Amino acid sequence: MSGAVAAAEVDEARRLAAEAGRVVVKAGTNSLTDEQSNLDDGKLDKLVDDVADLVERDKEVILVSSGAIGAGKGRIGFAPDDTVEDSQALSTIGQSHLMRRYTESFERYGLTVAQILVTEHDLGDTDRFTNFKNTIETLLEWGVVPIVNENDAVATEEIRIGDNDMISSSIAIGVDADLLVTLTDVGGVYTGNPKENPDAELIEAVGRNYDEVERIIESTASGSFGGIRTKVQGARRVSEHGRPAIIARSTEPDVLEQIATEQPVGTIFVPINDHQ
Repeated sequence: MSGAVAAAEVDEARRLAAEAGRVVVKAGTNSLTDEQSNLDDGKLDKLVDDVADLVERDKEVILVSSGAIGAGKGRIGFAPDDTVEDSQALSTIGQSHLMRRYTESFERYGLTVAQILVTEHDLGDTDRFTNFKNTIETLLEWGVVPIVNENDAVATEEIRIGDNDMISSSIAIGVDADLLVTLTDVGGVYTGNPKENPDAELIEAVGRNYDEVERIIESTASGSFGGIRTKVQGARRVSEHGRPAIIARSTEPDVLEQIATEQPVGTIFVPINDHQ
């Protein structure tokens, strides 16, 4: 599969990813919580370690973080019903806990964080997005790490489809980021569901083979693995705007450092301009 993308294109994409001055990093719920939906301090600290490495390389980083609903489940002490209303309420409990832990963890590096809650509608409205972008630019100028999350308390459809994947791609495009990195609990895009098929192989690069990759995703994605659809769609959107995007495993050692040093990690989406 990876042979469908020329080696020179892959190498160039890795070079662009390594040289990116502004990076959007998206972390999913499974990258932050344990199997009981408690916020996992080890996972969160590891993510912060990785982000801080990029900051220390003089890169601007915008962190798009899921996990509020999951963290809320771990704090409530009982199993609420699986309704949109409950998820909205859980997010308000988990979000404050999530930000408290981010604040503490980033303080280990002397870094200040800021919380921004948005919906896709905010990003789609010209005036509201201009305000959002101005805030991001100011925070980055101040050396602050913006942490963006879906405003689950007022969202409905977004909760059902995990819209942080699409929000992160919209932000990457809208604030002129040079790279989108989506961190998840799988190592990238595979020829099958790696959680069910041990023979599934990692697809190293996506470019002119996108249609084939999309067919594979549609035929193999199910359950929790179905979330790979929106991750692939988001990465594709970014690549169509001439920027590389990478989907990688959050537990990969020094995952962002590997990207910053042109090492092969996860699945890279090669920048394209012709919507192949």
